[in-house]
Amino acid sequence: MGVDATHGTGPVAVRRGIPVGVEQRAAELYWDAFGRKLGPALNPPGMAVSFIATHLNADRAICAFLGGQLVGLAGYQLGGRALTGGSASAVLRAYGRLGGLPRLLLLALLERQPVPGQLVMDGIAVAPDVRGRGVGSLLLEEVAAVAAEQDCREIRLDVIDTNPRARALYERRGFTAVRTERTPYLRRLLGFGAVTTMHRPVEAGGPRGL
Repeated sequence: MGVDATHGTGPVAVRRGIPVGVEQRAAELYWDAFGRKLGPALNPPGMAVSFIATHLNADRAICAFLGGQLVGLAGYQLGGRALTGGSASAVLRAYGRLGGLPRLLLLALLERQPVPGQLVMDGIAVAPDVRGRGVGSLLLEEVAAVAAEQDCREIRLDVIDTNPRARALYERRGFTAVRTERTPYLRRLLGFGAVTTMHRPVEAGGPRGL
């Protein structure tokens, strides 16, 4: 399933799932968008990108392609699985027990669990050279279609205070802030001091795929 839309130099094709062979590119885009947030838990960057690429759940992604190149992706949690995987044992294998244990604690601080009837977004990443051209909006609307097909009542996401560009996109696409959790004690450790939770209702009988 997917939608094609013309943007700038050509059509942007939005598809569900990460095709085999582009996992590394997907991980690089994800790290470019969230490396600042995930860095304390997964650095150094080269190891982090490799870890993410190895543990992606390809069926929990919406991808955007331009000229055959992956230029954006959005992840979501559903059925207990999110875009980015990797068990505790996988973290310990990759980083060692001494380095892995504190990383597991940091990752636990970032984890968000959905409640019944919620689809939780697991991040959205768009390549820098195509930002501002509607790719993020296309990805969000396909996530909304997935939520409708799964009979979810709402979509939930969390945005950090150091990413106002993302928050502005979410607000334009119908998301409303419902609460802000301020964690100034984490600013030095994780690079941000507040997380805002946003919701968007899913219309009953809404779009079932684009």
